[in-house]
Amino acid sequence: MLRKNNTLLLIALLAIISCNQSSTDAAKQTDAAGMDWKKQFNQTLPLLGHRNWIIVADKAFPQQNAAGMEIINTNENLLTVLNYVLKQVNSSAHVKPIIYRDKELSFITEGQAKGVKQFVSESEQVFKGKPVQTILHDSVFTKLDQASKLFKIVVLKTNETIPYTSVFLQLDCAYWSAEKEKQLRSNMITPQ
Repeated sequence: MLRKNNTLLLIALLAIISCNQSSTDAAKQTDAAGMDWKKQFNQTLPLLGHRNWIIVADKAFPQQNAAGMEIINTNENLLTVLNYVLKQVNSSAHVKPIIYRDKELSFITEGQAKGVKQFVSESEQVFKGKPVQTILHDSVFTKLDQASKLFKIVVLKTNETIPYTSVFLQLDCAYWSAEKEKQLRSNMITPQ
């Protein structure tokens, strides 16, 4: 009987240690994911192409059920992540970004969200004069819903808590322009 109790006690102790170890391992994996988001992103970027999306999202950006969405938790400041992502995309040979941001951001007052004006000013420096389209927040989700049915969307979630600060990058082909595509289609109709 004593031997049976000792065996049960040993099994219970091992189970407790195993559960604690699993929790610790899960926490380490979560922390590691946040720390090596650049590595995850750098591995993903070469696989992305025309019609894929990259979202540099604020903290409240919802996790979605769409199969085509991949979420990477950066655990970093939004502008830091945005600056890195734009540099990587701009230095790639295969894609270029079409930049969208929420129209609502330009109507938020400093009284509503402290730091919003500084954020807007600093984000304009990150864009470095590239064209940025503004679109209503709900309209972006309509575009993302349609795109995620066929194409991958990578969401880089940040620690930003100013509302409507997410930046949406629709990827376009860097080595083929809309004008060249139009010319190609014309050539196909009327061969030269």
